[in-house]
Amino acid sequence: MMSRTRTVLCMLTMVCWLADSTTGFAAGERNLARGKKLYEKYCLACHGPLGRGDGAVQFDPPVADLTSSEVLMKPDSRLLKSIHEGRPNTAMDTWKRVMSEEATRDVLAYILTFPR
Repeated sequence: MMSRTRTVLCMLTMVCWLADSTTGFAAGERNLARGKKLYEKYCLACHGPLGRGDGAVQFDPPVADLTSSEVLMKPDSRLLKSIHEGRPNTAMDTWKRVMSEEATRDVLAYILTFPR
């Protein structure tokens, strides 16, 4: 009897987990699409199509290569802050007046899909 109860609980847990992960995947896809659109609108000119810092607009100091290990080793919270608040003494301006925090997360999610 106890074994059957455990089996049923295990199955229910799996069903709930699968339902939750499927919902999250769909939301993630939507966020990546939004992130791509926002990246293309606001970031592409400086960071380039694959985030390598080779956009049409060049600066001194150069813009960050978003695929570099130096950038990728930073925690997401730091990267989100850089997008939202900007970076002093660089061309990276603040985007908080243009993008919500959720939109900023979508852009970062898209950036993290770039090939390394």
